Amino acid sequence: MQALHESVESEIKETGSAGKITYTELWKTKTVRRGLIAGVGLQMFQQFVGINTVMYYSPTIVQLAGIASNQTALLLSLVTSGLNALGSVASIYFIDRTGRRKLCVISLAGVVISLALLSGIFYQTTTHSPKVTPTITSHLKNYTCPDYSSAANANRWDCMKCLKASSPECGFCASATNKLLPGECVISNDTVKDVCHGENRLWYTRGCPSKTGWLALAGLALYIIFFSPGMGTVPWIVNSEIYPLRYRGICGGIAATVNWTSNLIVAQSFLSLTKAIGTSFTFLMFGVIAVIGVCFVLICVPETKGLPIEEIENMLQDRAIHLKFWKKSSANLEKNVQIT
Repeated sequence: MQALHESVESEIKETGSAGKITYTELWKTKTVRRGLIAGVGLQMFQQFVGINTVMYYSPTIVQLAGIASNQTALLLSLVTSGLNALGSVASIYFIDRTGRRKLCVISLAGVVISLALLSGIFYQTTTHSPKVTPTITSHLKNYTCPDYSSAANANRWDCMKCLKASSPECGFCASATNKLLPGECVISNDTVKDVCHGENRLWYTRGCPSKTGWLALAGLALYIIFFSPGMGTVPWIVNSEIYPLRYRGICGGIAATVNWTSNLIVAQSFLSLTKAIGTSFTFLMFGVIAVIGVCFVLICVPETKGLPIEEIENMLQDRAIHLKFWKKSSANLEKNVQIT
């Protein structure tokens, strides 16, 4: 408390007052500018590696991986929510033992691995979906997907091709014998869905049957396990530590605004991206962003663990690039020992 008081007194003496802060002043002040780059960058990468697509759309992602039942997809999505809560609790243990920067790098590296796994799973699901067979079921014969009926290469259609039909939208009624065998491509509506279920067959409108689809849940779980203890909490903690006291309020507000703006962009674009480039390439894109995030943390984010405000300011003043993990100075260690 005494150090904070002295810091405020010093800033008031230097500036003449603790008056209004302008955005020009923020950018021209070297320590604030470098702190903002690190803090705002962390908040952007937290969102652009796709965390809230996993949290908001986990039931949809599970269905895209080949889980037909809505109820099952919702129940499985609870796994990711539970792991996220546990991971946030785990960060309390790791944050002051591992350090902010190392925890971020480990977290992002794990996210890269998880997203690579998810991308591979969805690529497998997309390229090995069951074939479409001509509609022969008496109850479904009048509901054959129009695009399939008029297609010149109908014999090459598979489940994924069926689900991409849009005039009207079509669904895939799986084989009653084995969901991986050829099924029927029919118009997607409640009547057809009920008929398909009435014949004890699975009904798909988002993803296709797959023997490896269950691995998508493992990939989502691995993603949360790595993300929540590190990138889930570290950006907020670093933003509370990295700015000089005079600028902490406005800089923290800027970082929070960037975080939620990034959240909005990712959440609103996810489903459109899955339709435009496919689920596999969407997760691959998030993985590439995570790799860039690792480089960003290694270069631009200093280690603030155990450092007083003055030393963090000196660190930002002296260096713009932080290629080595920051270590506390011997003088600061001695000071901490004396206080203890």
